Amino acid sequence: MPSTGEQYCQVGDISLCYEAIGDPAAPDTVVLIMGLGLQMVWWRDDFCSELVRRGMRVVRFDNRDVGRSTHVQGPGVSALGFLRRRATATYGLGDMADDTAGLIAHVAPQGAHVVGVSLGSLIAQEVAIRHPARTRSLVSIMGRPGDGRSGTVAKRMLLEFIRPPSTDPVEGLVASFSRIGSISRTAHDDEDVRVAVRRSMRRGSGEDSGRQLAAILNERDRRADLSTLTLPALVIHGDRDRIIAPSGGRATAAAVPGSELLEVAGMGHDLARWTWPSVIDGIQRTAQRCGPPT
Repeated sequence: MPSTGEQYCQVGDISLCYEAIGDPAAPDTVVLIMGLGLQMVWWRDDFCSELVRRGMRVVRFDNRDVGRSTHVQGPGVSALGFLRRRATATYGLGDMADDTAGLIAHVAPQGAHVVGVSLGSLIAQEVAIRHPARTRSLVSIMGRPGDGRSGTVAKRMLLEFIRPPSTDPVEGLVASFSRIGSISRTAHDDEDVRVAVRRSMRRGSGEDSGRQLAAILNERDRRADLSTLTLPALVIHGDRDRIIAPSGGRATAAAVPGSELLEVAGMGHDLARWTWPSVIDGIQRTAQRCGPPT
């Protein structure tokens, strides 16, 4: 499977670390945006390989303040501040969307299919709103439209997830995913978590998720802007999501004209391997609703 290896793209003051996988001449490029505090290696190699096998080129990357991308300076939010919904944001979701759009301009000048999970889905929505010429289709997974009512976040459970025990962060995250994840998780899913955590640790710098949390706390209501979108869109949400309530997916789909809602029975706030066929089929199906790139 051809890969560029880790490369860097400069977008303003932000250097984004990314990897492009698959044939550079493929007609469809899929840009994958990961969630809160997680590096691009959390998009599993096998998941990316299946998209490539279906004829797509895949680009995964580290968001700002994660992995080998730029770690910015500025205040974030403490655990107590997050629980009290008090935060001064160093940057917003729109800034993270602009990062993504700059990467798309670099790797896929004709536009890309934008796929985001959790925090990544909020960023993906902003990419589609702010940069429609760069966005060929949108897949929003485990997200919400920012209306303040739908997609309620289980804050204490989320903090437990992003702050695993320091004594054994690997097994701590395995346990956290077992609590928030899909039913019917397997030992293979637990091993996927171990591999991703260890790869993240080998790649170096710690994650600064406090600033990303502040961006989430300061998110805006995107429903009016989502209602102006004219691109193919798919919203995926698990009916067992214990971090972002399933109402977030329903409200997102209701806001985007002509979007498809796929509510997956038994899926939690994770991408367990048994969910991959539905998710990957959905990404491919949504991409196929587009015409050829211009």
